[in-house]
This record gives sequence, C-alpha cells and structure tokens, in this order.
Amino acid sequence: MSKRVISLMMVVMLVGMMLAGCASKPEPAAEPAPAAEPAAAEPAAEPAAEPAAEPAAEPKSELVMGMITDTGGLGDQSFNDSAWLGLEEAEKQFGIKRQVLESQSADDYSPNLVSFAEEKTDIIYGVGFLFVEAMKAAADQFPDQKFAIVDSSGLEKPNVAEIVFAENEGSFLVGVIAGLKTETNKIGFIGGMKFPLIEKFEYGFRAGVKAVNPDAEVIVNYADSFDDAAKGKEIALVQHQAGADIIFHAAGGVGAGLIEAAKEEKFWAIGVDQDQSHMAPENVLCSMIKRVDVGVLSVAKSVVDGNFQGGTLLFDSKNNGVGYSDKAGNLTDDLKAAADKYLEAIKAGTFVVPATEAEFNAFEAPSL
Repeated sequence: MSKRVISLMMVVMLVGMMLAGCASKPEPAAEPAPAAEPAAAEPAAEPAAEPAAEPAAEPKSELVMGMITDTGGLGDQSFNDSAWLGLEEAEKQFGIKRQVLESQSADDYSPNLVSFAEEKTDIIYGVGFLFVEAMKAAADQFPDQKFAIVDSSGLEKPNVAEIVFAENEGSFLVGVIAGLKTETNKIGFIGGMKFPLIEKFEYGFRAGVKAVNPDAEVIVNYADSFDDAAKGKEIALVQHQAGADIIFHAAGGVGAGLIEAAKEEKFWAIGVDQDQSHMAPENVLCSMIKRVDVGVLSVAKSVVDGNFQGGTLLFDSKNNGVGYSDKAGNLTDDLKAAADKYLEAIKAGTFVVPATEAEFNAFEAPSL
C-alpha cells in the first residue's frame, strides 16, 4: 500500500472520529428549558384574574339601615338618640350596618331620603312626624324601597311602616306623679311645636294631674322648636317664677334647657322619651318613657326576617311601648304605687286617656 493511500485512510478515520464525538456530546438547547414547565406558573393563567372573583360581583350579604334625624339631631338625649339606640341594638342583634344623615332644616328631609334610596339602603327611617310629605313623595318615587316613619300614620303606602305611640298614656302617668308631688299646686308643661302629636303629651299630662289633684294649675307654653335649649331654659325659668315647682317637657333638645334651669334653681323637671335623670340626678323627678328604640328595632327585625309590611305599628301601655322611669330613685313608693295603679287601669281599658283638647275637656277622672 502506498504512502498516499495510507495517508488518505488516516484522514478519513480522523474525520469519522470527530463526527462521532460531535454526535455524542449533548447540546444545551437539547436540555429541558424552564419555558417548558406547566403554564400555571404564568400570572395570566391564575383563576383570580377572572371577573367573577371580583368583590363587586359577589351577592350583597350585609344589610344597611339608614336613619334621618329631625332638626333636633343626634345628641338631643331624647327622641333622636332613642331611635339611634334602636338601630344600635339592631346592629348588635342582627349585624345590620347603621348610617345616619342629620337634618339641619325641613328642607333636608327629601334630599336625605333620596340619597339613601339611591344607595339602595335596605330600610330607611325618617324620625319625626314632620317627615310626612317628604316620605310620601319618596315612597312613590321608589316603590321597591322599604321606609319607616316614626310618629305618623295614615300614609297608606305599602312600602312605609308607620311607628306610632300612645304618648298620652305615658304622659298621664307622669301627670299623676306631678299632681301628687307638687307643693305649690302649680305645674309646668313645655311643648316643642304645637302639633296634634305634641298636644297628646300635653293633654295626657294634664289629665293625669287632674285625676289626682283637680286644684292644681298646669302652665302651658310652646317653644316653636325642638332644638333651642336656650329657649327651653327661658320658658322654664318664667314658669318657675310663676310658681311651678315641677315642669314636664315634650320638646326634644329644648328640654335640655329645662333640665339646666331645674338644676340651677333647684326645682323638679320631668324628662321625656328616654330616662333623662343622668342629666341632673337630683332634679329630674322621673321621665316619661316612649320606646322609640323598640319600635325601630321591631321594623329592623321584620326586614331581617323577610316579613316587612307597610302600615301602622302601635306601641302603647299594653305592649310596654310607653311608661315612666325612675333610675335616679327620686320617686317614693307611694308615688310609684299610684302611677302603677293607673297604669293597670289603662291597660285594662277602665278608662281612655285624653289625646285632644276636646277629649280633655270632657274627661272625668276615674275613681280608683
């Protein structure tokens, strides 16, 4: 074999060995790459990105109550605060969220009702008889919205619950107490605004005084306000100077002025709607209780239970919707016994407590 042939054979063998070595050596591109891992690692493939998981798309689970105050506002330690306590209790018992809008004037009633309705609030309360016209309009504008009004009836709207009270009955009881307690035979009454509702307080109170002390005089004045405490104090001082040693009010925040005057001049005041003895424990004789909180809570429960209905809900002596309280302990046993005796007679239907001037003028005190 020639040298040339041997050289060619060696070249061929070297080339073959190189090709074989190249074919057996793994290239990096042939290894499994990270991009080949499951697509679940990609953010775009996460289920949370789907629209159905957005909070806004979940069904509403929390009920919301909206309360609109009258012009007395929260902090009156009377009517509005009592309603707010009812919503607080509903929040505790049923987990219903509560919200409030305070009215600075009657012009705020309609806008506040509409505001809550447009938010689809589950139940909207208008606290006070002055809401009547605004409530009627809102009930018609939002027929599927649930409303409640405190202290008014006769709206005849299927979506409005009407929470009313026998204020004359509770006022009668504190009238009995005042008539027996007075030493001057002069007693005062301060009303907020002269409307039939407030006159129920007046004539019930006067009837209670008359039942036990027909010789006593009841001095009556109206403040034309539910929030002017200074006016309440001014009226109270005038009545006290005229001889009144006990003064009862049905005037919301105006009553704070009465109680301040009673504390300064050392005479007796009678609170209203809720126990007000904490404002002046030594000068608030007792309080006429009007369970606005119970009425508000009752309607809230009907919404939770799914059996809300429009129409009138009456809270009176028979269902403990009205009464009197003595948290400060200023009433003697004989005063409480007398009030309780008349309370049982009212519950039994022995007599009817006057609510108007005509009924008061015709009223003859029962002999118990």
